[in-house]
Amino acid sequence: MTLTRPSAFGVYIHWPFCLSKCPYCDFNSHVRHGGVDQARYVAAYLREMQTMAERTGPREVTTVFFGGGTPSLMQPETVAAILDGIGRYWSVSRDVEVTLEANPTSVEAERFRGFRTAGVNRVSLGVQSLDDASLKALGRLHSAEEALKAVAIARSVFDRYSFDLIYARPGQTPDDWAKELRRAIAEAAEHLSLYQLTIEAETPFFALRQSGKLSIPDDDTARDLYDMTQEVCAAAGLNAYEISNHARDGAECRHNLVYWRGDDYVGIGPGAHGRIEQDGRRYATATERRPESWLMRVEGFGHGLVVDEALTREERADEYLLMGLRLAEGIDPQRYAALSGRPLDAKRIAILRDEGAVETTAEGYLRVTQAAFPILDAVVADLAA
Repeated sequence: MTLTRPSAFGVYIHWPFCLSKCPYCDFNSHVRHGGVDQARYVAAYLREMQTMAERTGPREVTTVFFGGGTPSLMQPETVAAILDGIGRYWSVSRDVEVTLEANPTSVEAERFRGFRTAGVNRVSLGVQSLDDASLKALGRLHSAEEALKAVAIARSVFDRYSFDLIYARPGQTPDDWAKELRRAIAEAAEHLSLYQLTIEAETPFFALRQSGKLSIPDDDTARDLYDMTQEVCAAAGLNAYEISNHARDGAECRHNLVYWRGDDYVGIGPGAHGRIEQDGRRYATATERRPESWLMRVEGFGHGLVVDEALTREERADEYLLMGLRLAEGIDPQRYAALSGRPLDAKRIAILRDEGAVETTAEGYLRVTQAAFPILDAVVADLAA
């Protein structure tokens, strides 16, 4: 990986609406019981795209990702109109990856063929658990049976699909998790995203934990669950290419690699983030989070940006370090030096290597060892100091 390698270019579309708010979720998602004027939002997405395309200039889109919220609540016609807009304002790679996040409810699964016709070629299902009691505790609106039916529909409609599971749930043991994970792998073609439950501030789960009404596995048990995850997935040929993502070789989510490798991407929609090159500088962008406020901003100004900042060399390098070390492939130290204007501290690297926390690959990349992934933040902080 060098600064001169061909760069990917992604478009992220944020659809912020959900049927309900999960108690663990701190994403920018909103419930609107009165419905959503999808035609009005489509017009705003297209307007914001036009503004951002004027900034990026001609680029070839290699990945598109519909995230949320719950993008599977969109009508297929809405998805098609947005994809048509992307093709209008940029060129699109012939092998573009177009991912849409979906809830595995029967109602949303019925839209899968429509999404495929619209241009989606990869779906990511928020299954979260294959245990009904856990699904209820997580605030999910589907059962395990319904989720597996949705996975089967996805398998029949899309060549590529993935689904998410949450582990380190209250009361979960490594043996319980291993059984659930093996069942999931039997249903997964090529990719699984496996996230440890974290308690985020300003969520209902945070309040429950503060009041002593919710407990999650302690650090030792969480580590055992993590180790079990790696063992079971590796045995099934689903290697961890990123700290929480497992895939067969060649089946990695290409859009997420755009983030982790430090490539450019445009963020469109309420609360969407982006990173774009303009006039030799890299800009961090973010839009207004509240959907109605974003809508009014776009209709008035052509965009909903509330953050639009040129990153310093140090910020760019730190971001590359933070994101790139999440990957099993690691980072290119030469690229880090080119971004920051200074090399990584060789003495720090030597100490971390002696401690078994980092290693250098045959290609010269620096990466965090599998054993040290659970303490990734500490390793990154040490290298960035």
